[in-house]
Amino acid sequence: MSRRKLSSGAPWEPIAGYSRAVQVGSRIHVAGTTATDENGKVVWPGDAGAQTTCAIEKIRTALHALGADLHHVVRTRIFVTDISRWEEVAKAHGAFFGEIRPASTMVEVRRLIEPGMLVEIEADAEIDD
Repeated sequence: MSRRKLSSGAPWEPIAGYSRAVQVGSRIHVAGTTATDENGKVVWPGDAGAQTTCAIEKIRTALHALGADLHHVVRTRIFVTDISRWEEVAKAHGAFFGEIRPASTMVEVRRLIEPGMLVEIEADAEIDD
């Protein structure tokens, strides 16, 4: 079975030994994605909704690079540092996935890799092989 790896160039990829996305057959797995710029600097500090939007746009870019789109997403996992702000995150997620409605989980975590990160999202997609 073929395996394609996509790198985003994030500074953590070579350190941790991971890829932004991996496609094996008809499945694409997108690694935890945050609102950071090309240098790994957090963008939209303090705005959970904007960070969610940024992360999903980066997920869409990774999917496009592997021949897929958001409508192929079947599962998302959302990690937030403050669950009391879930509605901001959910609204932004719903703006992209309201019609697609993948299986989704949102959980609170103590913190993410950088202090300004409020949201991290993983996505799994299924395409025709």
